[in-house]
Amino acid sequence: MLKGTYTYEYPRPSVTVDCVVFGLDEQDLKVLLIERGLPPFAGCWALPGGFVLMDETLEQAARRELEEEAGAKRVFLEQLYTFGDPGRDPRGRTITVAYYALVKLSDHKLHAATDARAAGWFPVDRLPKLAFDHERIVEVARRRLCGKVRYQPIGFELLPPKFTLRQLQRLYEVVLGRVLDKRNFRKKILAMGIIEELDEMEEAVAHRAARLYRFDKRKYDGMTKQGFNFEI
Repeated sequence: MLKGTYTYEYPRPSVTVDCVVFGLDEQDLKVLLIERGLPPFAGCWALPGGFVLMDETLEQAARRELEEEAGAKRVFLEQLYTFGDPGRDPRGRTITVAYYALVKLSDHKLHAATDARAAGWFPVDRLPKLAFDHERIVEVARRRLCGKVRYQPIGFELLPPKFTLRQLQRLYEVVLGRVLDKRNFRKKILAMGIIEELDEMEEAVAHRAARLYRFDKRKYDGMTKQGFNFEI
């Protein structure tokens, strides 16, 4: 047998990664999709992803695909779930490890990779028909985000570094899918002591300019070590 070659008693499935990339604008929670340029499902919209290379970890593969297809670097990324239904990929037995990522829309310029025709942001409630089982993957990712945003401050990953309380409340209303009482929300979030009031106001806005804040991650990390529990 040649060095570096192997024989196996059982067939081996292929392994891919798929990434649900969430972004937020003033109206919607959005998901990044690519238009596939190659079969199967050529011309259909899908999640960014691809096959895992032999010399990389799953997370390295996910981050590589994000950089190639979304121009996204150093983003919040978390493993979501493994999808392995036998018929999910017409090319053969393929298991995919899904991740979800949170990005600031203003920080990332989209560009399609070599195997994609286009890339774009779509409202999570109005997605086109997706390739493979990607609709199911998006739904699982959305449920994870909706649950986790309530007990970890990951929502700040979707906001600009400096934000207003209106923007922060809107973030939670969009992700959770319900209206929050303005007075109670602001009282609760300010009482936590994890956002810092800045000596700056909004600029170039049609409405009355509001005070800007920023998330104090160092303070949050210190409070967490002392038993602080974040909950919205």
